[in-house]
Amino acid sequence: MRLFRTFAATTVALSAALLGSSQALAVEATPQASAPTAVAAPGADFTGIAALSNCSGSLVRYAESLSTDSALILTNGHCYEGGMPSPGQVLVNRSSSRSFTLLRPSSSNAGTVRANRLLYATMTKTDVSLYRLTETYAAIQSRLNVTPLTLAKQSPAPGAGMAVVSGYWKRIYTCSVQSIIPELREAGWVMKSSIKYRQPGCETIGGTSGSPIVSTSTGEVIGVNNTGNEDGGRCTLNNPCEVDANGNITVDQGAAYGQQTWWLYTCLTATRTLDLNKAGCQLAKPARNR
Repeated sequence: MRLFRTFAATTVALSAALLGSSQALAVEATPQASAPTAVAAPGADFTGIAALSNCSGSLVRYAESLSTDSALILTNGHCYEGGMPSPGQVLVNRSSSRSFTLLRPSSSNAGTVRANRLLYATMTKTDVSLYRLTETYAAIQSRLNVTPLTLAKQSPAPGAGMAVVSGYWKRIYTCSVQSIIPELREAGWVMKSSIKYRQPGCETIGGTSGSPIVSTSTGEVIGVNNTGNEDGGRCTLNNPCEVDANGNITVDQGAAYGQQTWWLYTCLTATRTLDLNKAGCQLAKPARNR
């Protein structure tokens, strides 16, 4: 997982994660009912990008979102302030007061926004956290002049140009989608249809967790950056392994990966809220909803 870890804290943080600690890894005008302004330069700047205490993130909207809707922040499930969700664990509709720093296109700090609710978080099937903010898109644009990124409705195709935009490091990595991995395993967590990056260009590091994967052709968010194989280990923490459709396991040291986000649309209602019981919803569900 691409959490930021200081050298002094690495051993402690790693041990806590392996023991299932519940503590987060230490690092870290009148609105009109219309769509917010679209991104002008796909993946080329820090439009819509957020910095967290231990990760990166982004201000995002659905294609159908209105400027009067409460704004959303997207990051990884393993960046959740309460600690990494256990395999199979799904967190839904929890109170949160987490703050996020939004960036200007130039990467300078625009200001702070705050969540009032964690809508969804998991590290099962995908690795995503979605927060609802206390302000609308229109209010944020008026106060900070920050516009959101739009979530794509479909999986990216191999060869598609992409950028991983890190708010934590204020750094942009550019490359292309190498392939979609049927299954990725890492220390007990299992992720499906993971996005593998073509190297060189996207050698992501700790602190890039939660960075949006932005299409360099459309400017839409096609995924969320989350992990990479650092040491050549097999299916261990920070060393995910690939599993193909036939169950064959492959280790690719240095490879980096992200997770699908279009699944959010499969659970979206007409009022732009998540309903995990909706027919066709592809997100992982809490045990009681399975």
